[in-house]
Amino acid sequence: MINRVYSMLGIGRKAGKAFGGEFKTEECVKGGKAHLVIIAEDASENTTKKFKNMCTYYEVPCYVYGTKEEIGHAIGLEFRASVVVTDAGIAAKIADYLKCGGNLNGKNESP
Repeated sequence: MINRVYSMLGIGRKAGKAFGGEFKTEECVKGGKAHLVIIAEDASENTTKKFKNMCTYYEVPCYVYGTKEEIGHAIGLEFRASVVVTDAGIAAKIADYLKCGGNLNGKNESP
Protein backbone atom coordinates (compact mmCIF):
# COMPACT_ATOMS: atom_id res chain seq x y z
CA MET A 1 0.00 0.00 0.00
CA ILE A 2 1.40 3.39 -0.98
CA ASN A 3 1.11 6.02 1.71
CA ARG A 4 0.39 9.28 -0.08
CA VAL A 5 0.93 11.48 2.98
CA TYR A 6 4.56 10.45 3.19
CA SER A 7 4.97 10.75 -0.59
CA MET A 8 3.67 14.32 -0.52
CA LEU A 9 5.90 15.18 2.44
CA GLY A 10 8.88 13.96 0.43
CA ILE A 11 7.84 16.07 -2.55
CA GLY A 12 7.38 19.07 -0.25
CA ARG A 13 10.83 18.56 1.24
CA LYS A 14 12.46 18.36 -2.20
CA ALA A 15 10.63 21.53 -3.23
CA GLY A 16 11.81 23.32 -0.09
CA LYS A 17 8.26 23.59 1.24
CA ALA A 18 8.29 21.00 4.07
CA PHE A 19 10.54 21.14 7.11
CA GLY A 20 11.03 18.78 10.02
CA GLY A 21 11.78 19.51 13.64
CA GLU A 22 10.19 21.37 16.49
CA PHE A 23 12.22 24.58 16.12
CA LYS A 24 11.46 25.01 12.40
CA THR A 25 7.81 24.08 12.92
CA GLU A 26 7.40 26.69 15.65
CA GLU A 27 9.24 29.32 13.59
CA CYS A 28 7.00 28.79 10.54
CA VAL A 29 3.75 28.70 12.53
CA LYS A 30 4.54 31.87 14.46
CA GLY A 31 5.91 33.55 11.31
CA GLY A 32 2.66 32.97 9.41
CA LYS A 33 4.29 30.68 6.82
CA ALA A 34 2.74 27.37 7.92
CA HIS A 35 -0.20 25.85 6.05
CA LEU A 36 -0.18 22.46 7.80
CA VAL A 37 1.50 20.80 10.79
CA ILE A 38 1.81 17.07 11.41
CA ILE A 39 2.78 15.79 14.85
CA ALA A 40 4.03 12.23 15.32
CA GLU A 41 1.78 9.89 17.27
CA ASP A 42 4.73 8.95 19.48
CA ALA A 43 5.73 12.55 20.23
CA SER A 44 5.72 13.51 23.91
CA GLU A 45 2.54 14.79 25.52
CA ASN A 46 4.14 18.20 26.00
CA THR A 47 5.14 18.45 22.33
CA THR A 48 1.70 17.37 21.14
CA LYS A 49 -0.07 19.82 23.46
CA LYS A 50 2.31 22.66 22.57
CA PHE A 51 1.76 22.34 18.83
CA LYS A 52 -1.97 21.70 19.04
CA ASN A 53 -2.41 24.86 21.13
CA MET A 54 -0.09 26.88 18.90
CA CYS A 55 -1.84 25.74 15.73
CA THR A 56 -5.24 26.51 17.21
CA TYR A 57 -4.10 30.01 18.17
CA TYR A 58 -2.52 30.74 14.76
CA GLU A 59 -5.32 28.92 12.88
CA VAL A 60 -3.06 26.36 11.20
CA PRO A 61 -4.47 22.87 10.46
CA CYS A 62 -2.79 20.33 12.71
CA TYR A 63 -2.88 16.53 12.53
CA VAL A 64 -1.43 13.72 14.60
CA TYR A 65 -0.21 11.05 12.20
CA GLY A 66 2.55 8.46 11.89
CA THR A 67 5.62 7.89 13.99
CA LYS A 68 8.74 9.99 14.44
CA GLU A 69 10.69 7.46 12.40
CA GLU A 70 8.15 7.43 9.53
CA ILE A 71 7.95 11.23 9.38
CA GLY A 72 11.72 11.59 9.45
CA HIS A 73 12.16 8.96 6.76
CA ALA A 74 9.56 10.65 4.54
CA ILE A 75 11.51 13.90 4.52
CA GLY A 76 14.92 12.26 4.33
CA LEU A 77 16.03 13.00 7.89
CA GLU A 78 16.37 11.24 11.23
CA PHE A 79 13.51 11.01 13.71
CA ARG A 80 11.24 14.07 13.68
CA ALA A 81 8.38 14.72 16.10
CA SER A 82 6.82 17.36 13.85
CA VAL A 83 6.81 18.56 10.28
CA VAL A 84 5.49 21.79 8.82
CA VAL A 85 4.33 22.40 5.25
CA THR A 86 4.65 25.96 3.92
CA ASP A 87 2.98 25.51 0.53
CA ALA A 88 -0.82 25.84 0.40
CA GLY A 89 -1.27 23.37 -2.48
CA ILE A 90 0.85 20.63 -0.96
CA ALA A 91 -0.77 21.19 2.44
CA ALA A 92 -4.27 20.89 0.95
CA LYS A 93 -3.39 17.64 -0.82
CA ILE A 94 -1.86 16.17 2.35
CA ALA A 95 -4.93 17.19 4.35
CA ASP A 96 -7.14 15.42 1.80
CA TYR A 97 -5.07 12.25 2.15
CA LEU A 98 -5.10 12.48 5.95
CA LYS A 99 -8.88 12.67 5.95
CA CYS A 100 -9.05 9.31 4.12
CA GLY A 101 -6.36 7.52 6.10
CA GLY A 102 -3.29 8.42 4.02
CA ASN A 103 -3.62 5.60 1.51
CA LEU A 104 -3.68 5.77 -2.26
CA ASN A 105 -7.05 4.09 -2.68
CA GLY A 106 -8.80 6.52 -0.32
CA LYS A 107 -9.97 3.82 2.06
CA ASN A 108 -9.22 4.17 5.74
CA GLU A 109 -7.08 1.01 6.05
CA SER A 110 -3.83 0.20 7.76
CA PRO A 111 -0.95 -0.21 5.30
